Amino acid sequence: MLDLPIYISILLLVSTILSVWLFYRAASRSNWFLLIIGLWIFLQGGLAYSGFYMDTLSFPPRFPLLIVPPLVLMIVLFSRVRGRVFIDQLDQKALTLVHVVRLPVEIMLYGLFIYKAVPELMTFEGRNPDILMGITAPIVYYFAFVKKQWSSRVILIWNILGLGLLLNIVIHALLSAPLPFQQLAFDQPNIAVIHFPFVWLPAVIVPIVLFSHLVSIRYYWRKA
Repeated sequence: MLDLPIYISILLLVSTILSVWLFYRAASRSNWFLLIIGLWIFLQGGLAYSGFYMDTLSFPPRFPLLIVPPLVLMIVLFSRVRGRVFIDQLDQKALTLVHVVRLPVEIMLYGLFIYKAVPELMTFEGRNPDILMGITAPIVYYFAFVKKQWSSRVILIWNILGLGLLLNIVIHALLSAPLPFQQLAFDQPNIAVIHFPFVWLPAVIVPIVLFSHLVSIRYYWRKA
């Protein structure tokens, strides 16, 4: 484990719980979702705590085990009829609020940068303006769903921009991680994502945020 102030780990824990809880609400409090995500969190947390992901030279590489299964699940849901039925039943209000989690995540990343666990380019002082999504999510929720003043087109554009910001930080995070394909930040690599409990960022939080964007883009694209 990394030697970090406790508040950074607390921010990660709060961000993970918040993302799961908000998506749980979007999924009409689905017990199946809670069961699957609970097992996934426990599995990845256990592997990371044992130091499994700290071996970055093994073949096949271990890091993809954090991100590939959620991506495969998303592809399955979007490609199957029953999956699309589930997707279309998700609550757009709760999916919009999911992005609030990006505010504590960005604060956590800045703390990790200060303690040399991620490079500056992964923070809002570097190449990562993703904090804007965490700040604007409550504003979009208020004007789109409470006041009902913003059209579907506005929410669609916001989600597309948010998806772009998410892909930006994900790409920078992957290219700066101490993995065979590292291209950035060799002086201060992204070591946090291979340590417990920060593996939950790529394994849990990012997939939930990504899936929320994709579902909303599909919904508002068809509606617009």
